[in-house]
Amino acid sequence: MAKPAFKVRFKAFLVTLWIKSLRIRLKTPESFGPGILGVWHKDLLASAAAFKNWGVHTLVSESSDGDLFATIVQNLGYSVTRGSSTHGATNVRHLLRPLREGHFVGMALDGPRGPALEVKQGSQWLAQSSGRPLWFIDVHYGAHLSLKTWDKFVLPLPLTRIDIEIKLSL
Repeated sequence: MAKPAFKVRFKAFLVTLWIKSLRIRLKTPESFGPGILGVWHKDLLASAAAFKNWGVHTLVSESSDGDLFATIVQNLGYSVTRGSSTHGATNVRHLLRPLREGHFVGMALDGPRGPALEVKQGSQWLAQSSGRPLWFIDVHYGAHLSLKTWDKFVLPLPLTRIDIEIKLSL
């Protein structure tokens, strides 16, 4: 992958600091183990904070917004594959190998463009093909802002507490 431009790296650095300031409280079931971490697109920042330095493999859109997010999550210890469910199962297949090797993978359940809060087929196909569980990430925010975007993207304020509960499937 080409090295991101200075502007992207600088923005990513600032957002990475912001994400590291979030206070995450994670609640997992006893059976929690490697599988697909399914998150709604609006909760990407909180999820990135919750699983930093876990070595999660993730699929990130090839858009310019994706450039920024890919750099941010790489700063947080994620392994990134560029592509999207919009371009078909070809890109999602890149996540099969890490799953089969016992790693976590993360993906937005409602894809890069929505509709919001509607599960796309990629995550379910990935769970069936790999034999690994699909974990739903349920996020509850302290202080935050919701943007007027298709997904109502949530920006948690710095230093806020975020409670995340992981549930099996949807």
